[in-house]
Amino acid sequence: MPEASPRGTYLVIAEALRTEIAAGQGSDTLPSEAEFMDRHGVSRNTIRRALKVLEADGVVESAPGIGWRVVRGGDRRSLAERMADVITEDSLAVGDTYPSEAKLCERFGASRTAVRRVLAQMEGNGLLATVHGKGRTVRALPTATVRS
Repeated sequence: MPEASPRGTYLVIAEALRTEIAAGQGSDTLPSEAEFMDRHGVSRNTIRRALKVLEADGVVESAPGIGWRVVRGGDRRSLAERMADVITEDSLAVGDTYPSEAKLCERFGASRTAVRRVLAQMEGNGLLATVHGKGRTVRALPTATVRS
């Protein structure tokens, strides 16, 4: 990449990889981080950030001893959409307790970092509120415009 992107280079790389995956190019196992670094001319940290974005959206997953692989089949909604839908699926009302980080990690098979990122987004969007010592509670019901 010859010039910096105003969106963030890692986001540009994540979108390019998402497009390749959606087009069905390549195998289920992704190239190594080193290969991505060479292909895009960026640091390992930039590649890892791009992969973490795709992991949070449920497009790829880390496979210990293998590297990164494409998630095939199953629920293709982003982690943010699936976590917002917990409110509806679990019939939660305003003021009800939202599931803990640990339960969300287990339910969605996502990392704690990815879950925390989405929880912060949901709080910023006004869906959840954090009460010290009590955890998170539903602050508003999701709508198509609240989700991002």
